[in-house]
Amino acid sequence: MPASEPVNLKEKVRHLPDKPGVYLMKDRLGRIIYVGKAKSLKKRVSSYFQRGRARTVSQPKIRALIELIADLDTIEVKSEPEALLLEGKLIKQWRPRYNTDFTDDKRFLLVRVDLGEDLPRFRLTRIKKEDRSRYFGPFAHSGLLRKTLAQMRRQFGILLGDGTPEKLPDGTWRLYDDVRTELYGAGTIVTPENYRQRVDDACTFLEGKSREWLETLRSEMLSAAGRQEFEKAAELRDIVFALEKTLAKTRTFERIDPTRPAGDEEALQTLQDALRLPGPPRTMECFDISHISGTFVVASMVHFANGRPDKNEYRRFQIKSFIGNDDYRAMEEVVGRRYRRLREEGKLFPDLIVIDGGRGQIGAALKAFISLDSLPPALIGLAKQHETIIFPDERPPLNLSLSHPGLQLLQRLRDEAHRFANTYNADLRSRKIRESVLDDFPGLGEKRRAALLAHFGSIEKLRAATVDEIAEVAGFGARMAEDLQHFLHRPDTPSGVRDTNKDEVV
Repeated sequence: MPASEPVNLKEKVRHLPDKPGVYLMKDRLGRIIYVGKAKSLKKRVSSYFQRGRARTVSQPKIRALIELIADLDTIEVKSEPEALLLEGKLIKQWRPRYNTDFTDDKRFLLVRVDLGEDLPRFRLTRIKKEDRSRYFGPFAHSGLLRKTLAQMRRQFGILLGDGTPEKLPDGTWRLYDDVRTELYGAGTIVTPENYRQRVDDACTFLEGKSREWLETLRSEMLSAAGRQEFEKAAELRDIVFALEKTLAKTRTFERIDPTRPAGDEEALQTLQDALRLPGPPRTMECFDISHISGTFVVASMVHFANGRPDKNEYRRFQIKSFIGNDDYRAMEEVVGRRYRRLREEGKLFPDLIVIDGGRGQIGAALKAFISLDSLPPALIGLAKQHETIIFPDERPPLNLSLSHPGLQLLQRLRDEAHRFANTYNADLRSRKIRESVLDDFPGLGEKRRAALLAHFGSIEKLRAATVDEIAEVAGFGARMAEDLQHFLHRPDTPSGVRDTNKDEVV
């Protein structure tokens, strides 16, 4: 072992379990410098500290890592596939210096479209820069990618990296010489505006292709894990991470509003720095679990895009898997339902998930992703009492200044989730009060009451129904239907409150 290694590290290694898990290597300053997975934590971690290991290892990078290890933490899990998922999540979250950051891996190709050009071209590159370009990839199969680009040139009439367009005196452009036939039906003489439309169409097509390849990679990753080919599964997982990240940036680039106040951008940037995220969290979703009169549990989810509410993406949930009050089970259910649906629809996960609550709620959310065999995005909890940010890993809780723009953005997100949940609560309470009117109608048992509500959907529609329409419900005759209609229109019967909330209940 390195001479500077503390004695307690030897004890930690000696007492590690012979079980699967993830290990986090730290330097003398407590920084995580490497994250790894293991079928047996004891055997794998011990191999780093065999006598003379640092001198015999041929790779300089591993030798340097061993020399720097001053402490370690481990997280025990139930299976090796679970260790694989957790390892990837922690690498993505911590970005340790001795783990390969796949987004910077030069083995795989990206497609770059520089929107600053008069005629943007679709070029291949291995380096992603922080510029105004759009990037697609990385793509592990270069041959398939090149064929796809050739198809796009013929289908959409776009320029690839080898294009040499000529500007004509009238301001139009000749994309290719007349002898070129790649454009087929698309004209070779275009205005900049017409060409921009071609670029937009081609980008939409390539983004769709990327999503198809992403689903294929996910399937290959899970199949490899099922065959216990964990090294291959880990490599595929890294490609999935990078491709998801690129697609997310592409999507959010399109949504940026040039009139958005600078404060939103500052909040996103400061939140990225505080949470050590790979990029600004331009898409965020927050979950809140709420109780209704102490008997029902419901949940709300709100979605922010570029720091602003995107109400078309709001969702409300009624708990289906159990009856009673259990915040943890409720959180696991709704998180699982939300992201199972996104995955099935081929949609991207948000950049950041915020859970209203502490470590227990975060654990429930992580459990949902493990049951989905899916890699979670960045995930935090926000405990309201002291506005404490809770992490799902070994990081200590974080308290930012109340004037911190990133914290203020998280507060707006969390408060909006509360507001949306409270609105749902009020709707359900009003509905319950309206439906309770039926309790006072003599001779109406539970089955007939349920049949009425199932048939008409609400008290308001029942009140508007004719006697003949009520009589169509099972268990009702003409006399009883007439009596019920008369009862619902008595002056002393409370009138319904119209429900105008159109948000989706998932």
